[in-house]
This record gives sequence, structure tokens and C-alpha cells, in this order.
Amino acid sequence: MTTLIEAPPEDSDGLLPAKKKSSGGGLGQYILIRFLLIFPTILILVTMVFFLMRITGDPITAAMGGRLPPDQLQQRITAAGYDRPILVQYFEYLGQLVTGNFGTTLSDNRKVTEMLGTYGSATLELSINALIVALLVGIPLGMLAAHRRDHVPDAVLRIFAILCYATPVFFAGLLLKLTFSVWLGWLPVAGRAKTSTELALTSLQAPTGIYWLDALRSGNMAALGDVMAHAVLPAIALGLLTAGIFLRLVRTNVIGTLGKDYVEAGRSRGVSEFRLVTKHAYKPALIPIITVMGLQIAVMLGGAVLTEKTFEWKGLGFQLATYLTARDYVAVQGIVVLLAVIVATTNFIVDVVAALIDPRVRY
Repeated sequence: MTTLIEAPPEDSDGLLPAKKKSSGGGLGQYILIRFLLIFPTILILVTMVFFLMRITGDPITAAMGGRLPPDQLQQRITAAGYDRPILVQYFEYLGQLVTGNFGTTLSDNRKVTEMLGTYGSATLELSINALIVALLVGIPLGMLAAHRRDHVPDAVLRIFAILCYATPVFFAGLLLKLTFSVWLGWLPVAGRAKTSTELALTSLQAPTGIYWLDALRSGNMAALGDVMAHAVLPAIALGLLTAGIFLRLVRTNVIGTLGKDYVEAGRSRGVSEFRLVTKHAYKPALIPIITVMGLQIAVMLGGAVLTEKTFEWKGLGFQLATYLTARDYVAVQGIVVLLAVIVATTNFIVDVVAALIDPRVRY
């Protein structure tokens, strides 16, 4: 009679239950830690900006000095509380930020929150457009470079990637304007849309401020065409900056994946190299793209300042340059705080998505 030896319970050595518990708890703990890190990140940036702005003196003197009599200037400084100890001003500023009070701009006397809402949507639209360009250019060309590695197309695409990353955004923008707007006359030279289009889109009920989205919502195809025509050159100028990074990442990771055992097994069965690249190797190569995407948001926001100024795209970058020229440090602080929140939140979202796709990220 054959005796069946019963296998020990899965939890007899404590490994499997511990692994299951660690897997679930690991993800939850990872998300919690990444979420909590948002707050010190923003606090550090806010603190650095606040004290760097104060090195040059109080904001009113920086903005109004020389344009007001000394007695009126002092009255405004006292009324705003800028003559108090710096630490008192700092903690009061933090308290205002918590309640959503970013102050009032000094140069045009507007609520900073109102200004952020007006121009933030323009920068968001430009960033979305540029990210689309970066993905559409970087991922396919990276796969092509991996497929044709160590051949002429691979060498050309690697040089192209370096040029994309190394070329200053404003210089790329000027070249695009000169070629496609001045010489060829195909695309508008500057702005987000024609004046008539802007009036039509801003007069909509509850506009989002993202012009192509508002045009789609209203069904105004003429406005959509005008908006897209104005968006092409700024999106390319800013998107190519990140496309070069995506291209090199995809190429490197696809080549690494092509050396895996399961790919070699497919190759031994006669699967074509092109199918191996497009069907089996590109998905693992996208994980680094997702991870790096959060970092590239910060690069795009930095590049948006130069891009918006080059194309007169009136977003946060354009306004930041304007307020810096006017030494309106209250407005500058508000814009930097918003950008810090966007970067920190985006990095959190990207980290969570990367952890869901690849469990190795959690550990």
C-alpha cells in the first residue's frame, strides 16, 4: 500500500504567508511613503525660494524702490508686514499657503491664485502637447534603433538623440520659427491662437483653459484647427528635448531585453527579429520610460519658460519671466510653489504606476 506523504502546510516555515503579506503591505507602504515625501519636498522648495527672494530685501522695495517716495514706500512695507523678523514672515507665509492664500501680485495687483489659474492651463496644454511629441518620436525611433543596432540607422538615430537633448530649447524654437513660419509660411509664428479664436473659446461656459479641449467640447472645428496649428512648433521644440532621452532609453532596454532567454527561444523557433522587437521586447523597455517620465516633467516645466518666451505662449513660464523682470517676488513665489506641487505630485503618480507595473520597484 502506497503511503502518500502529505506536504507541509504552506505556512509551516512562515515564508509564503510572509511573502504574501510583504507583497501587499509592501505596495501599501511604498505608496504611503511616496505620498508623505511630497510634503517635505514642497516644504524644502518653498523654504529655499522664500529665503532666496528675501536675500535681496523685501518684495515691495525690490518692486517699487525708486518709483515711490521713501515715506510711501515705508508705509507699504509696514502695512504688508515686511519689516517684521524674517522668521515671523516665513511662518506666516506658510500659514497662508496652507489656507490657499498666495498673496497679491505687486506689479499688476492681481490675486496670485487667479493668475495661476489663468496661465497654468496654458502651460499644462503645452506640456501635454510636448509629452505627446516626445512619446511619438522617442519610442518608435528607439525601437528602430534597437532593431537596426550597429548599422547606419542606429548611428544616425543616436546622433539625433544627442542633438535633441543638447540643443537649447530657445535655439530649436528659433530654428523652427525661421524655417516653418518665416521661410515656408506653413505655421503661425507665435501665440496660442488667433484673437478671434481665443475670444470664442474663453467665452464658453466653464472653459478649461486648454484650447484644444475647449474647441472639442464646443465642436468648433475651425477653432481646433487654428489651435493645433499654433501648437505644433512649441510642442516640437519642447518635446524633442525629452524625445532624445526616451529614444536612448528605449534603445538600450530593448537591446538588453533581446538578449533574454525567452527572446532567444523565440529566435530559435524562427520568429523574425522585427517581431521580437515589436511584440516581445518593447513592453519591458517601457518601464524605465514611465520611471523617468516623472523627472522629465520637471525638465519640461523648466524648458517651458524658454519655450513660452520664444513663441509668446502666455503661460506660467512666460509670466514667470515677466514677473522676474518686474521683480515681483510675490508672484514668482506663487508660480514656483505651484510648479513644485506639480512636479512632486507627478513624481508620486509616476512612482505608483511604476510600482504597479513592476513589483521590483517597491523594494
